[in-house]
Amino acid sequence: MIDLLDRRLLFITGKGGVGKSTVTAATAMVAADQGKKVLLVEVDAKGNLTNLFEHEPVGFDPVQVYPGVFAMQLNTEASLREYLKLNLRIPMVGRIGPIANVFDFVANAAPGVKEILTVGKVCWEVRESIEGRADWDLVIVDAAATGHVLAQLDAPRTIRELVQTGPIRGQTEWMMDILSSPSLTALNVVTAPEEMPVNETIELVARAREETTVPLGAVIVNRVLPEPFTTEDEPVFAALAGPEATAVLRAELGEGASGVLDAARLAVALRRSRVPHLDALRDAVDLPLLYLPFLFVRDHGLRVTRVVAEALGAELGL
Repeated sequence: MIDLLDRRLLFITGKGGVGKSTVTAATAMVAADQGKKVLLVEVDAKGNLTNLFEHEPVGFDPVQVYPGVFAMQLNTEASLREYLKLNLRIPMVGRIGPIANVFDFVANAAPGVKEILTVGKVCWEVRESIEGRADWDLVIVDAAATGHVLAQLDAPRTIRELVQTGPIRGQTEWMMDILSSPSLTALNVVTAPEEMPVNETIELVARAREETTVPLGAVIVNRVLPEPFTTEDEPVFAALAGPEATAVLRAELGEGASGVLDAARLAVALRRSRVPHLDALRDAVDLPLLYLPFLFVRDHGLRVTRVVAEALGAELGL
């Protein structure tokens, strides 16, 4: 049992293909089912996060996609428009193409400029909720993948080093306060019990500790295969796979009996081949590990999100 949902801001990252977005959506569902009002933020502009709630894509303005869950998709121009309006008191009418073009030119030359709009918008929503101007109990970010998330999280510090005085530097101060607070923020990593995702997770956790002040939350191990047999069952399984038992099974059940035994043997081998990776992960990260089962399904919709949410809730002791 960990206090993951007691924070105000959760970043969820992971290597592509490990189910990061599914886990993010499931986390939002668990929090909403606990009575929290959740803002779910998608930062990579793919527009498919809301599919996990069987809802059409959303834009920059939050839209309810599930009871208690409101989703939004970050957009560079919309974020810049809001920043100029709120912080520089510049009225925005219509598109801001020329300004956005200048911004893109500067962003490509200076590190952290684009990222600051992403993390700045997220932190602003958290601050608004803390100060009572927004209703969110929890902001959950479907963050960039492992190779890019640290640049986003470290953007306020990067900008602070570039800008020595003025309002922009002052804004990075309160962002850093939110991002570095263990009671408010946690960076969580989704992985899979395989060599490459585990190695990337170990590297990311080490870099996050060394390069940022963002607190780490938990590592969520997705797609954990069930253990079909324990070591105590091995003598029985070995006997069934022997020539005499196989002959009896084939006589009674046909040739399909051998296929079932082969499938069981493969399932055991796959499960056990992943154990060393989990052991290495546990030893290296020194963080709570939450385990989610492998789902033998092809589609991804509300039903799958619900199954993952139930498993995550059980891991959280809810």
